[in-house]
Amino acid sequence: MATRIEKDSMGEMSVPANVYYGAQTARAVQNFPISGLRPHPTFVWATVIIKKCAAKANMNTGRLAAEIGSAIVTAADEVLAGGFAEHFVVDPFQAGAGTSHNMNVNEVLANRALELLGFKCGDFSTLHPNDHVNMAQSTNDVVPTAIRLASLEMLDPLLEELERLEFSLTDKAKEFNHILKSGRTHLQDAVPIRMGQEFGAYSAAIRKNREGLEACIPSLLELGIGGTAVGTGLNAEPAYIKSMVEELSVATGFPLVSSTDLFEAMQNMDPFLALSAALRRTAVNLGRISNDLRLLASGPRTGFDEIRLPPIQPGSSIMPGKINPSMAEMTNMVCFQVMGCDQAIMLASQAGQLELNVMMPLISWNLTFSMEILKNCVQKFTESCISGIVVNESRCRRYLEDSLGLVTVLAPYIGYNASAAIAKESVASGRSIREIVLEQKLMAEEELDEIMRPEHLTSPGLPKE
Repeated sequence: MATRIEKDSMGEMSVPANVYYGAQTARAVQNFPISGLRPHPTFVWATVIIKKCAAKANMNTGRLAAEIGSAIVTAADEVLAGGFAEHFVVDPFQAGAGTSHNMNVNEVLANRALELLGFKCGDFSTLHPNDHVNMAQSTNDVVPTAIRLASLEMLDPLLEELERLEFSLTDKAKEFNHILKSGRTHLQDAVPIRMGQEFGAYSAAIRKNREGLEACIPSLLELGIGGTAVGTGLNAEPAYIKSMVEELSVATGFPLVSSTDLFEAMQNMDPFLALSAALRRTAVNLGRISNDLRLLASGPRTGFDEIRLPPIQPGSSIMPGKINPSMAEMTNMVCFQVMGCDQAIMLASQAGQLELNVMMPLISWNLTFSMEILKNCVQKFTESCISGIVVNESRCRRYLEDSLGLVTVLAPYIGYNASAAIAKESVASGRSIREIVLEQKLMAEEELDEIMRPEHLTSPGLPKE
């Protein structure tokens, strides 16, 4: 492989001739061949946006020459348009704080800007990754700002997919609202419920999860950019900090503000911890709903078979005709992964020491990965599962008529103990609750029919009120 020699503060380093990164990135590639993963594209986008806006802010203050700053801005725009993606190569499991990732971006932009100015890659005497692309910045304020921007950028499409899921569940709640079925608690017979009420509860849970995610946005809008190394703002003029937040707001479309405490914004990972926790809560509910759907669709001959999920692929390599709840199973797996990512983020967030949390690369990767897979999962779960669910009404009716839970409606009229005795007799004899009540003359047939009318069984109050 053809190579070129680049230099950093440690000396010379051989770099592949066809890449735009430089010596520090090459060292990181050599030092951290850990996972085979690369930074999430949205995290790269966020870091490049910061570099572009920093160049503009530094030109606004007069600190950065217009020719050099404009070349950096143009190089950043090329990356933001989709170019040079293959040159962002640092493994997420890297040196603390994210210096390797920050320098990867600095070097790519510096080398491309040099080309635009007519110089060769690595000729940093004119335009330098640290002196110019990283001007008035530190990894320590760039990376937490990039995590914020990436999170905000990825939240919008996730929230849209959750809203679509919520509406789809609401539609099913309306469609199934007339269908009576047996409720179940402890996986045992319980009082009747409408299928629409079950799906309405699912919709309400997703709505609350969506609102929980939205509540995380205000803290993500508070930036610590300009705090540089430890929050003091060393080497960053107040005019730069003000201009930087303004430029970032224009570039991203987010109503960003400067944190009132740049030290806290650098040290404290609470905004990411809160977002991760909200993602975890969403995953818990999605997983719970998926579990319910798998149970309700089990069978079809030896399970509940109360609903039918859309068949999307053969379910077995050996059993012909078998169809599995594949989308619900996929959703469970994604939810487990998001829960695991949240655990990693929690541990990384508490691992900060003094002025810096060096675990930010781990936080960034797990947060962006969680949002990516959750968004994709919710989209497919809605389209390929929820929207196509149908109900087996005859099975629901049969279970309802056989359910011991029906005896509960009698308790206010004949007492708990008498009702329990009827339930035991029904289990022992196999006869229905209705049959036993009439046989024992515990209630007149007209009264029993009135009490057990379907509209009374799933609404508040006593049927005879």
